[in-house]
Amino acid sequence: MSDLENIAKQILAKGKGILAADESTGTMTKRLSSINIESTLENRLKFRETLFSSQGMKDYIGGVILYDETIKQKTSSGKSIPDLIKSFGSIPGIKVDTGAKNLAGSNEEKITEGLDGLRERLAEYFILGARFTKWRAVYNVSEKYPSDLAIKSNAHALARYAALVQEAKMVPIVEPEVLMDGEHDINKCFEITSKVLKECYKELKIHNINLKGTILKPNMILPGSKSKKKSNKTEIAKMTIKCLKENVPSEVTGIAFLSGGQTEIEATENLNEINKINDSNFLMSFSYGRALQQSALKNWGKNIEDIDNTQKIFNHRSKMNGLSTSAKWNIDLEKQLTN
Repeated sequence: MSDLENIAKQILAKGKGILAADESTGTMTKRLSSINIESTLENRLKFRETLFSSQGMKDYIGGVILYDETIKQKTSSGKSIPDLIKSFGSIPGIKVDTGAKNLAGSNEEKITEGLDGLRERLAEYFILGARFTKWRAVYNVSEKYPSDLAIKSNAHALARYAALVQEAKMVPIVEPEVLMDGEHDINKCFEITSKVLKECYKELKIHNINLKGTILKPNMILPGSKSKKKSNKTEIAKMTIKCLKENVPSEVTGIAFLSGGQTEIEATENLNEINKINDSNFLMSFSYGRALQQSALKNWGKNIEDIDNTQKIFNHRSKMNGLSTSAKWNIDLEKQLTN
C-alpha cells in the first residue's frame, strides 16, 4: 500500500471523518460577527484551538483542514497548530485554492484559482506538517447552468491541482460541489452531479492521478433549497449511492461528504441513512464545517472563556457524525449531550 493510500485510509479510519476548519478570514469574520465576537487573529485562533484540543478530536476526527493563517499559528502553550492536531491522533491538512472567481466571459459561473505558485506553497505546507490538501470547485444549477465550459475548466484545474499535490507527497481532496442554491429537484441534482463527476475523473485519469491516494468530497444528491419538490432521507441516500457507484472509480479510497447548506441534524441523519444502505466499496464519511461547528460556535459566543461547554457541544456533534459513518446514529442519541 502506498504512503498516500495509507494517509487517506487513516483520515477516514472507522468512525472518523474530517473537520473542515479552513474558513477564510472573510468567512470566519462573518461567522464571528453573527455571534457578536470581534474577528481578531487571537479570537479566530482561540475558537479553533478550543475545538482542536477537545476529546471529540481523538475519537471521531481523522483529519483537520486548515487555512493558511491557522497552519502557521502557535497555540497558547507554544505548540504549533499542526503539532496540536497530531497530538490528538489527527492528520493536519490545508486548503490550497485561492477561491472561486468569475469564469471569464460569465458573471454567473465560477472557476477556482490558485494553481500559480502552488508547487512552492505545497513544499512549504509539507514542512509545516500538512499531509493532505483541499481544492473546491463550485457549480451553479439552473436551466442554463452549469455550462460545459464551467464543468470542463473546473475538472481540469482539479486534476492539475491533484497532480501537484501527489508530487508533493500529500493526499488531494477533490471537492466538486454542485451547489444546493436553486429551485432544481433531486433528479436535476443527480444529472448535474453525474456530469461533473464524470468529467473530473476523466481529467484525473489524463493527469495520471493515483486514485487510491485521493479522497472525494462531493455533495449529497439533494433537491435545491428552493425546490417545490422535497425528498425524504431514503430517496436522498439511494440516489447519492447510485450517483457515486455510476460515476466514481472503485479505486477511490473514500468519500467524505460536504454538508453544503444542510443543518447539523440533516447532515448527520443523511450520512447515517447513506451508510445504512451503502453497498459500495467506498468508505463513506464526512468533511463538515458548519455542521460540526455551528452549535459550538453559538455557545462560545456567549462566553469565550467557557471552553468546557463549547468542547462538550463539539464532542457531541463529532460523536453523532462518527456514529453515522457506521449507521449507528439515531435521534434519541441526539438528546444525550455527553462529554
